[in-house]
Amino acid sequence: MHKLPLLKKLTKEEFSWVLYDWASQSYVMIVMSVIMSLYFLEAARMSNLAEESAVAYYALSNTIATIIVGILAPIIGTLSGYKGKKKLLFAIFTFIGLLGTFGLAFVPEQFWFLILVVFIFSSIGYAGSTKIYDAFLVDVTDNERMNWVSSLGFGFAYVGGALPFLLCIPLVILAQFEIIDLPLMVAYRISFVIATVWWVAFMFPMFKNVHQKYGTDPEPQYVRKSFIRIWTTFKEIAKQKEILIFLIAFFLYSDGVGSIIRMAIAYGDTIGLDAVTLLMVLLVVQFVAFPCAIIYGKLAQKYGARSMIYFAIGTYCVICSIALFMSPDRDLQTLTTMFWALAMLVGTAQGGIQALSRSYFGRIIPKDKSNEYFGFYNVFSRFASVLGTTIFGVITLTTGHPHWGIAGIAVLFVAAAIIFRFAPDDRKIVKE
Repeated sequence: MHKLPLLKKLTKEEFSWVLYDWASQSYVMIVMSVIMSLYFLEAARMSNLAEESAVAYYALSNTIATIIVGILAPIIGTLSGYKGKKKLLFAIFTFIGLLGTFGLAFVPEQFWFLILVVFIFSSIGYAGSTKIYDAFLVDVTDNERMNWVSSLGFGFAYVGGALPFLLCIPLVILAQFEIIDLPLMVAYRISFVIATVWWVAFMFPMFKNVHQKYGTDPEPQYVRKSFIRIWTTFKEIAKQKEILIFLIAFFLYSDGVGSIIRMAIAYGDTIGLDAVTLLMVLLVVQFVAFPCAIIYGKLAQKYGARSMIYFAIGTYCVICSIALFMSPDRDLQTLTTMFWALAMLVGTAQGGIQALSRSYFGRIIPKDKSNEYFGFYNVFSRFASVLGTTIFGVITLTTGHPHWGIAGIAVLFVAAAIIFRFAPDDRKIVKE
C-alpha cells in the first residue's frame, strides 16, 4: 500500500496501527457524531416524540453505552494482558461494532427505542475495540516516537472519517431537497452501510501486522485470576501519585470532550440549524482537525504533551463560553456564525488533546503492565461523557435550554485544569 508523505518514516507496525484510526473513524463521524443524531431525531419526530425528550433520550443512551464499556474496560485490559489474548479480544469487539453499525441500516424508523438499543450495541463494540487499540500503542513504537505516532493516528483519522462522510453528504442533501427520488431516512441508512464498508476495508493491516509484544504468560484459570489482577493493578495505580492525578484530570476533561462530540449535532439541530449546515460544519471540522492534531504532536516534542493538553483544555473553556450565549432566541444568522466559530475551535483542539492524552499516559506507565494500566485508562475514558451527557440531558429537560446544557459542561474543564497542574512533566518521567 502506497504511503502518504507524513507516513513514509513509519515502520510497518506503526503505519498499520495508524491506518486503523483511519478506518474506524468512519464510525465516529457518521454514527457517533453526525448521521445517527439526525436519523434518530427525525425518527423521533415521526413518532411524535417531543424534541426536548428526544435529545435527552439520545444523550442518556450515550450515557448507558459509556457506563457499560467503562465497567468492561478493566476486565478487557486485564484479559488482554495475557499473551495471545489481546488480538482476539480486539477482533471480537471490532465485530460487535461492525455488526451494530450495519444493523442500524435495517431498524424501521418508527421503532425509535430499538434504534437506540442497536446504537448502544454498536457503541460498545466500537469503544471496546478502540480501547484495546490504544493499548497496542506501546507494542508498535517506543517512548521517543509515541507522541508523534499517536498524533498521526488521530490526525489521519479525521481524514479517514471525512472521506466516507463525503460520500454520504450528497445522498443526504439530494434526498432532503427531493432532488433525487430517495427518502431521507433511506439516505441515512445507506450512510450506515458506507461507514461499515469503510471500516472493514482498511482494518486488515492492523490485524496482519500489529502483534502483542508485552504481556503475561497465560496461566490456569486466567479468567478468574484476571479479576484478582484488576484489584492488584488498582492498588498499584493508587500508590503512584503522578498516574492517579493524571487519570482524574483526564477523566474530567475527556468527559467534556466526549460529551461535546456526541451532542454537537443534536444541539445544533435543536437551536434551529438545518441538516445541510450541520453536515457541512462537521465536514470542515475534520479537515481543520487533521493539521491541528499533527501540529499538536510537533509542539509536544518541543514543549511536552502536558503543556499542550493544558492549552487544549483552555480552548474548550472558550468553546463552552461561546455556547452559553447561543440562545435559540437569537436570529438564525447569528446562531449559524457562532456555531461555525464553536465548531472550528473544537477542530483545533479535539484531536490534539485525545492523541497526547494517549501518548502521555503511555510514557508515564511501566510498559510490562501497559495492558492492565490502559484498562484503567479506558475506564476513565469510557466513563468520560457520562457526566457531560447527563449534565446536558438534565439541564435541557429542566430548563428547556440546550445551550445552557452545553455551557454547563465547562465545570468539567475547569476542574480538570485545577487538578492537571499537579501532573508531572512527561519529558521528565519516562518509564520502561
